[in-house]
Amino acid sequence: MQGISPDQESVGSGTKRSSASSGGRPRNQKEFFYKFVESDSLTAKLVDWFEPVTEKCELKQQAFDVPFELIELQKFDYALEGISFQQLTRMPNAVHASTSDAVEATAYLAIEDFLHASIKGLWEAFWSQDEPMPFSVACLYNANLKFYQAEKAIANGRLGGLCGTGILLNNSRHPHGKWDHVLELALLRPDIGGPAVGSDRQPSPSVLGEALFYALRMLLARSLSRLSFFPDPSTVFVLLVDSQYGGVVKVEGDVNKLNFDVNNVYECAAEWVKNHSRVSVSPIDRIWNKLGNANWGDIGALQVLFATFHCIMQYAGMPKHSVEDLAADHSSRLQTRRVERQLGDTSVNGNGLFRYQQRSVSPEIVEVLDDSVKVDSKESMISEGTILWVEDSDWQKGYQIKEVINTAELTYFIASHVEDPGKNLFLYVGSHPSQLEPAWEDMNLWYQVQRQTKVLTIMKQKGLSSKYLPQLSASGRIIHPGHCCRPSSGGNCDHPLCGTPILVTSPVGETVAEMVRIGQFGSDEAIRCCHDCLSALSTVASAGIRHGDIRPENVICVKSGVRHPYFVLIGWGHAILEDRDRPAMNLHFSSTYALQEGKLCSASDAESLVYMLYYSCGGVFPDLDSVEGALQWRETSWSRRLIQQKLGDISTVLKAFADYVDSLCGTPYPMDYDIWLRRLRRNIHEDDHGKEIDATG
Repeated sequence: MQGISPDQESVGSGTKRSSASSGGRPRNQKEFFYKFVESDSLTAKLVDWFEPVTEKCELKQQAFDVPFELIELQKFDYALEGISFQQLTRMPNAVHASTSDAVEATAYLAIEDFLHASIKGLWEAFWSQDEPMPFSVACLYNANLKFYQAEKAIANGRLGGLCGTGILLNNSRHPHGKWDHVLELALLRPDIGGPAVGSDRQPSPSVLGEALFYALRMLLARSLSRLSFFPDPSTVFVLLVDSQYGGVVKVEGDVNKLNFDVNNVYECAAEWVKNHSRVSVSPIDRIWNKLGNANWGDIGALQVLFATFHCIMQYAGMPKHSVEDLAADHSSRLQTRRVERQLGDTSVNGNGLFRYQQRSVSPEIVEVLDDSVKVDSKESMISEGTILWVEDSDWQKGYQIKEVINTAELTYFIASHVEDPGKNLFLYVGSHPSQLEPAWEDMNLWYQVQRQTKVLTIMKQKGLSSKYLPQLSASGRIIHPGHCCRPSSGGNCDHPLCGTPILVTSPVGETVAEMVRIGQFGSDEAIRCCHDCLSALSTVASAGIRHGDIRPENVICVKSGVRHPYFVLIGWGHAILEDRDRPAMNLHFSSTYALQEGKLCSASDAESLVYMLYYSCGGVFPDLDSVEGALQWRETSWSRRLIQQKLGDISTVLKAFADYVDSLCGTPYPMDYDIWLRRLRRNIHEDDHGKEIDATG
């Protein structure tokens, strides 16, 4: 657990002032918090802000960004395979269809049990099965804004005053909770889904205003707290639920920008929401079925679980087992299932599915073996010599496949434009858009194709140009051969290639991973690689972009058609464009800060570059199977200077660079790219010393 013990004083749970000393905190900030007690008053001040939101909802337009991308939820879904969640208290089917207090009481008991099952399952899966769970669940009483166990509140006649259910940090000194100990709050309200659910419906302004009130109250309490929050206290989640449906409201913002006028509390709070907050609202989706059981594997419960996962991480730090670690086991679990079902090797059908054919002589659908019927898959339809036609909004281009490259993660291609066969290009083919539940490999393809296309497009728009960066040659969707039965209303036909996204980049080269494998990565290559990658990072850093996935497979050496070979940093699918983006998690090459905090600091890419050079120059990694083990290896290696010593065997400038990166890691100080580009340039050996090496790109 990060920070101080929860038994130490922190912000009070109710409207009564804490007796603790302010410890130098602004007195009016505390007074502001204690006066901020009425959700209706805040909602009333936000009426004008809600007007365009209501208009967009009426037009069935998305009024807010979503807190989680679908690809994130899919990855989290894979990570949760095999994890047991069990809600024992069933949710009554219609809380407000009856005036019975017993029905509403059961609903609050069910919400408590649902949240308890959620945090218990997540804690044991990601953090620890041995350590006791440091959290509890209790209901919020509106009259004094304190927390009580639902059973006790109901027994004491407080049912009518209950307004929410929270997940709290355990604290024996404060049985009624402390507001800075609230991880997450769930508001039980009637019919939040209304007649429409999913992307067609957002919560009503009154419900959303209440969620914003509690979110801001949590943020204010955290700003006054002595607890440490991971990675920072400026993000909170509020859940909105009824007896069937649920959604997530995510609120981000720096409350230090709030004007703490204690005589105008709600006006100031409303101005902060309008001008200094970022509000994300998920679609409203079903959580409970008609029997009152939670559909844990469906999108409604999944987005609630993912919000709860982030809330736990704020208080407990990075999990011992990351989402990426657990999700990566999906492929092995899939293969185990195939063995159980005696389906054999996945290579038999390419995608591990039975193939069926309708025979004209019989109405039956029968299983057909591969040797009797050949059904083309995407992989079998693209081979050497294949010409792929790509369309964008205003052009069509043809590319001929010259070489198929298969790696442990992906398959991609070397191709050339049909009108310029002499120039080689990298060509990446994504997943068919009709796949609603893509495999883990297809998620990698999404980052490689769709996400990288977005990043490279932004780089191009910002004018970021360097020979050490990949260039976007083309992107669009495949036009498949033969007749296309695409419906006139849009969409794609059922051809395996119809509408499949494609990305074409240049230049083409050999990966560092391959160079290491065949023994062609020596000291000269290491220095040149370090210089060129740093130059690429320097170029994009000027626009606030970071790579987030530097490893031997994402650096290529360009030799064809150039006098002096040079390196290009590719694989920008996991690039960090804004604060909410998360880097790839690689136990061997991710920076320490990325593994600890789930985000990058200014030196994170440089640290990953050091690990890549260490490995490429003969450094040995131990068997790493957890984030905890990876962090321990990094701490040991840096403290014993094992990385510096290994790079020192190659070059003194690389050793000095590693020392510099070590001193910068985890600090807010920016990288000084210029000085290291100059030092590395002086150590690059070229035959033509009269020609200046490009350092700026």
